[in-house]
Amino acid sequence: MEADYVIIGSGSAGSVIAARLSEDGKHRVLVLEYGGTDAGPFIQMPAALSYPMNMKRYDWGFMSEPEPGLGGRRLVTPRGKVVGGSSSINGMVYVRGHARDYDHWEEQGATGWAYADVLPYFKRAENWHDGGHGGDASWRGTDGPLHVTRGPRANPLFQAFVDAGAQAGFETTDDYNGEKQEGFGPMEQTVWKGRRWSAANAYLKPALKRENLEMVRCFARRVVIEDGRATGVEIERGGTIEVVRARREVIIAASSINSPKLLMLSGIGPAAHLHEHGIEVVADRAGVGQNLQDHLELYIQQASTQPITLYKHWNLWGKALSGAQWMLTKTGLGASNQFESAGFIRSKAGVDYPDIQFHFLPIAVRYDGKAAAEGHGFQAHVGPMRSASRGEVTLKSSDPREAPRIFFNYMSEQSDWEDFRHCIRVTREIFGQQAFDPFRGKEISPGADKQTDEELDAHIREHAESAYHPCGTARMGRADDPWAVVDPECRVIGVDGLRLADSSIFPRITNGNLNGPSILVGEKASDHILGRAPLPRENAEPWINPRWQVSDR
Repeated sequence: MEADYVIIGSGSAGSVIAARLSEDGKHRVLVLEYGGTDAGPFIQMPAALSYPMNMKRYDWGFMSEPEPGLGGRRLVTPRGKVVGGSSSINGMVYVRGHARDYDHWEEQGATGWAYADVLPYFKRAENWHDGGHGGDASWRGTDGPLHVTRGPRANPLFQAFVDAGAQAGFETTDDYNGEKQEGFGPMEQTVWKGRRWSAANAYLKPALKRENLEMVRCFARRVVIEDGRATGVEIERGGTIEVVRARREVIIAASSINSPKLLMLSGIGPAAHLHEHGIEVVADRAGVGQNLQDHLELYIQQASTQPITLYKHWNLWGKALSGAQWMLTKTGLGASNQFESAGFIRSKAGVDYPDIQFHFLPIAVRYDGKAAAEGHGFQAHVGPMRSASRGEVTLKSSDPREAPRIFFNYMSEQSDWEDFRHCIRVTREIFGQQAFDPFRGKEISPGADKQTDEELDAHIREHAESAYHPCGTARMGRADDPWAVVDPECRVIGVDGLRLADSSIFPRITNGNLNGPSILVGEKASDHILGRAPLPRENAEPWINPRWQVSDR
């Protein structure tokens, strides 16, 4: 097997790269994917999102090490092991991130990745539908492969959340992916015609109809590097090990967990760590596997005095009815991820752009699908966006089949605790506004009895959950930066013919969910790989709160 380009991974970035590299028909492209098909209602029905990320069939099944900051708990770390990667098992929330995130990337040495540079690529990817709900058309794309829609927000609680944010003195926004991220407003989702619009549905499947693109089901063991150049990928399938040759380049897009693992197994990483496992060093890169970041969140849950929440459908009959309606018509409750209202706020005066995110949900339930016993309720997922804590992904052994060691080092900075306490208190303040008067019952979680810093810290330690946004483990920077792993064109520093393009390369985690930014990386990396001039910059200035120096609202 041989191709011009060999891509490891069919996820959010890999699917995009496969589609873009095969577009002009000049290059033969192979995508290597270990996971199976994404067909079937558990993946394609948006409301079923809690299932695939808990199914061994679709998930790599990674676990973190015991986390000291969370009382020694080990957290599940789902990554998609299926066509479409994590875009096939995620919550389908679409957030670009804040303009300032990308300006910060550029300051960190990712030249050409400022917001002015990436905005045209977001537009190229998007096919945006505002559903008549307003929004910021001049900032959005309308003819890309990635459909971005808004839920119907039929439940009155969605509007109550936005109104309550405004009553608490915060901003509202018609389009957090446009000029103004800060504020409360409608949430966007990668759902189209009632189906999950994964990177596989948007990019890969249409592209696989081309003769020059093929997907191979196999397990990628390592990149083959000869005389300092990547020449192929060692794969295993059907019990045999073989090498797929790459005439031009190998592109790793295997996730922020598997990509650094593959680099290290291929001899690229911290020399001492590779020696420990008997791996020959090809390129000594200290940053491989370091700089691991994620978003943690809590569910602040409130009972509802009116029986209008999704709890009334949270039984076998309700689920069967919603499922049947979706199977037949792709409409109804099954056609939305149910995250239809959002909020982005700043934690305090002196913070110039939002650093707290809310997802609002008209039911009190956990990600793993276990409903709160309390009956009718609603919740906001809330957490800080820019934690100072950093973790790492390292090898447990040189066996490619062994999962890597994942240590997030959550809550290891004092600022994390202050930020999280503030998140709880500000959410209570929002739920306490007049807009919720007709609906507000008792506080389910943390519970009104938990008020002191110590009580809140204990609750955080026991209940904080990952939002499943790992990134940063092979960060992009200047070629002379000892901690950078890829240069601003996504070339792995120190090896020819090898690129890495997925959420691993983020210098710092973006503001919000990571699927949109990962697709962006695929779009922009494709132009670099093909040697094309980047799209012309767009100098659109984001809205920054004029009161940012004096107030959090």
